[in-house]
Amino acid sequence: MVAKTKEKPGAGLCGPGTSSCCQVEAIVAVDERGQMVLPKEVREKADIKSGDKLAVVSCNMGGKTCCLMMMKTDELAGMVKTMMGPITKEIFG
Repeated sequence: MVAKTKEKPGAGLCGPGTSSCCQVEAIVAVDERGQMVLPKEVREKADIKSGDKLAVVSCNMGGKTCCLMMMKTDELAGMVKTMMGPITKEIFG
């Protein structure tokens, strides 16, 4: 089981004074086939179940990938609709 620690101001990864934006949930290893396992505690916290599809989103800095994020494809589709809806309405009237 992953040990729980008390959050401290400034402990988040999103800058000074943030504590709930981003945090390290687990450390995982990649095996020789390129596979990794998300720990059960992380899957439960994120409500990830067998058969769920995850989108892997990369951020690049200086021509190199600096971080990877995963989100459920259902949530990604909802975000795209929310962002693109007003734009498409403006374009197509």
